[in-house]
Amino acid sequence: MASSKRKMSRRTAMTEIARGAGAVCLGGFSLAALVQSTAQADARAMRPPGALPEDDFLSACVRCGLCVQACPYGTLSLAEWGTEAAVGTPFFTPREVPCYMCRDIPCARACPTGALDRDIPSIRDANMGVAVLVGHEDCLDYKGMNCSICVRVCPIRGDAITLEPGEFNGRKIMIPTVHSKHCTGCGTCEKHCVTGHASIRVLPRDLGLGGDGRNRAGRDV
Repeated sequence: MASSKRKMSRRTAMTEIARGAGAVCLGGFSLAALVQSTAQADARAMRPPGALPEDDFLSACVRCGLCVQACPYGTLSLAEWGTEAAVGTPFFTPREVPCYMCRDIPCARACPTGALDRDIPSIRDANMGVAVLVGHEDCLDYKGMNCSICVRVCPIRGDAITLEPGEFNGRKIMIPTVHSKHCTGCGTCEKHCVTGHASIRVLPRDLGLGGDGRNRAGRDV
């Protein structure tokens, strides 16, 4: 049934991609507008590790689903009508199931077309996206509660997210800080964030960095 659905919808999906490209590109949104909208919205769907740049990925992906089958954690799904990703393409939603960063990257190795690069040197080079602290008012660390769950669950502990001294509303606090060059965008921090709407989100890297390498309360990383 899934196979016939992909076959039936491929041409329509490509038309939708060319016409909109909205879910992935977010055309004219500024980072500030994106952060404001994601504060109350569901997390955005992300591509598997090793995915080519989006336009190249959409051209190369044949919607076969082999990467989804290869994932041992059930992280990946094939997009259906009504989801943000192009129909039939693989994606994951970090708030639901993050990427568990398998060392052998089975999803990429299963890809028959190169839409997922099977020659990634290491899962640390996966570059799925970047985490961004979007909910300063909700983040427990900003309230002085020393939560630090995002720091403690990060699979690249001590490198991708650290607590750094800072000041907020006249109070000295420890601020969760994402170091973008180490963050893979796996989404583990977003998955385990204890606030109702995750205060830390994984975004496509170009949007998460805002085009100028900034990623934490306007401070360089």
